Amino acid sequence: MPPYLLGLRLDGRRAAVIGGGRVAQRRVPALLAAGADVLLVSPEVTPVLEDLATRGELTWERRLYRPGDCDGTWLVQACTDDGKVNAAVAAEAEDQRIWCVRADDAQASAAWTPASGRVGETTIAVLAGGDPRRAAGVRDAALDGLRDGTLNARHSRHKPVGVALVGGGPGDPGLITVRGRQLLAQADVVITDRLAPRELLDELPGDVEVIDAAKIPYGRSVTQEHINAALVEHARAGRFVVRLKGGDPFVFGRGAEEVLHCLREGVPVTVVPGITSAIAVPSAVGIPVTHRAVTQEFHVVSAHVTPDHPGSTVDWEALGRAHGTLVLLMAVERMGVIADTLMRYGRSSDTPVAVIQDGTLQSQRTIMATLATVADEMTASGVRPPAIVVVGEVVQVAREIDILRADMGRLRDTPG
Repeated sequence: MPPYLLGLRLDGRRAAVIGGGRVAQRRVPALLAAGADVLLVSPEVTPVLEDLATRGELTWERRLYRPGDCDGTWLVQACTDDGKVNAAVAAEAEDQRIWCVRADDAQASAAWTPASGRVGETTIAVLAGGDPRRAAGVRDAALDGLRDGTLNARHSRHKPVGVALVGGGPGDPGLITVRGRQLLAQADVVITDRLAPRELLDELPGDVEVIDAAKIPYGRSVTQEHINAALVEHARAGRFVVRLKGGDPFVFGRGAEEVLHCLREGVPVTVVPGITSAIAVPSAVGIPVTHRAVTQEFHVVSAHVTPDHPGSTVDWEALGRAHGTLVLLMAVERMGVIADTLMRYGRSSDTPVAVIQDGTLQSQRTIMATLATVADEMTASGVRPPAIVVVGEVVQVAREIDILRADMGRLRDTPG
């Protein structure tokens, strides 16, 4: 007979886990996540389970199973490596009308633990006739579909309202957060920037209104005021609006301005952080912004105005004296002045510099230079925004990584 699937509310209710090995280690986190009061009975447990017990997240009785351990429980997991013990646990639970899951014998078990996972408020649970690999595969496919929007989750009684500021990450659509993709899949209106991952827009249903709020360097743009007004207008009309931004909304993204404007107009706002390009793009080409014995600090600087501009609030003199990594955003047109300023204030002319254009995208390319040569190298190579400039000795780490990877490639290609 097919099983009857049921969701259990275990919050505050006792669940007993008999056994402390790898199976128990897999089962316990889900019970804790459901709010269960977990009793773990086993003379020995894995380090992970011991840590949970030490932190007080469960009660561990360091002994063998004995009759009575099922008393007062709502659910029992028999997870020992001894079939006779598991059978005894299951028999006790059956006598007390308590559901028991036997890890060693599905056919003798009164209940089964499905392959499960959660996306937002949706929990997926799959049973596949005793085939755990198939159950896990079906579960994973369903979860992936909910995460990337290929399973339509827009028709929900709990649909989000208002505005969500979603950080799209550095450009590669695979680097948006899971939460960001979930909300994007439920949007009625998407207001997107030029640097947001455009491929994600192709996955949206045809009835989603996409508004291009691109602020193109040296080209047309939509004012921030118009963007703010559009967010409020569509949200007040009952539409769920996703403001899709490149990187992280709060890192040189004016996201806080949009949040403040919406809240002042009475529109609720959710903020979903994104992976900022300031860290992700250097990482994508093997440059760590910090590296032991090289530097323990890094500075992220918006270079949208020159160092000598009266509106600049950057302490370029301090940056010139510092030894940490500099990550410069929006510096393409001003790199010559910036390099001269840093050298004037103390940075060596042979300080390594990397310029990464279109970071994480198929068109990504990297230029290696020094402070003395970077401006000329960028001009000769025709570098255009968006590009990240990294200044500091950590650039050398990327060179070492490239050499080691090349050596590994040659070893793989060598016969025998």
